[in-house]
Amino acid sequence: MSNNIVWHNHKVTRAERSDPKNQRPCLLWFTGLSGSGKSTIANALDVALYRRGYHTFLLDGDNVRHGLNRDLGFSDADRVENIRRIGEVSKLFADAGLIVLSAFISPFTSDRRLVRNLFPAGEFVEVFMDTPIETCEERDPKGLYRKARAGEIRHFTGIDSPYEAPQSPEVVLDTSSQSVDECVEQLIQYLQDRNLILERPR
Repeated sequence: MSNNIVWHNHKVTRAERSDPKNQRPCLLWFTGLSGSGKSTIANALDVALYRRGYHTFLLDGDNVRHGLNRDLGFSDADRVENIRRIGEVSKLFADAGLIVLSAFISPFTSDRRLVRNLFPAGEFVEVFMDTPIETCEERDPKGLYRKARAGEIRHFTGIDSPYEAPQSPEVVLDTSSQSVDECVEQLIQYLQDRNLILERPR
């Protein structure tokens, strides 16, 4: 980093941006195997919060790799850089007072810890999609497991690349036994219990 770069504090604070929205800035970090339901649940929660009048933004793994991270592959080093960039982008959205939802496999504990450390205590919500790999592989919406088993894809998480499951996630969901609505309700209840969202005035 150049010695000529200086951090500039904003005149409008995070609290001033989020308080009128009846919410606190935070990041819900959905992590789990491919096919575990990360994007499905994140999108459903995004819709539910929007309909209740809250201000959110959803970052999805595939979408980000079409633009911001299009230069990255799937080696361990590229996966680390992918998550680092997403963490920084998520922090910017949170600084704007938004509730951020990020849906990424993010297989490494150290990378998720790096992102957690960017946020004040209580504002990083790790959502572990604890869906069994058998269920994920049965779904295989993109045919990725089939290709990985055939050796057509290398470094595929859960097959020939490890997934380090969270040890103390804030929320655990299993889409093999919970419906989308049940998952969304559990997440909204968590946000309410921690005063990350407040009842909006009628």
